[in-house]
Amino acid sequence: MHPWVSSLMGGVLIGISAVLLMASMGRIAGISGIASSLLTGARDRSWRVVFLVGLVAGPWLLFLLQGESAIGVPVVSWPWMAAAGLLVGFGTRLGSGCTSGHGVCGVARLSRRSLLATALFVAAGMATVFVIRHLLGGLGA
Repeated sequence: MHPWVSSLMGGVLIGISAVLLMASMGRIAGISGIASSLLTGARDRSWRVVFLVGLVAGPWLLFLLQGESAIGVPVVSWPWMAAAGLLVGFGTRLGSGCTSGHGVCGVARLSRRSLLATALFVAAGMATVFVIRHLLGGLGA
């Protein structure tokens, strides 16, 4: 399967899940908000757990169906991935939401705050890739 086909299918599934969550529960599919509410003791935990289990189970199901090449191999070392994860978590708190909440749900609702946040996410990602690939020479595994 070509990467653009699986990317398109993934995007469609993300959009459908966001619409279904909003239509059925009136909730925004922002992963950071769903996860952090579990950690802070939300009363409505069951749907959050199911949503996050599905988020993790999807790639594993793809792995079982298509093999190792479907998911890919990390191109950086574990310490770099851990550092990146911490920075993403910090940015999520700083931006009051993540790419799923702002980029998928907020942009679809034409939220000015989400449009700005998404533009900043994309710009920061582009700047990071430029610095790592062209100024630092890449970060090997």
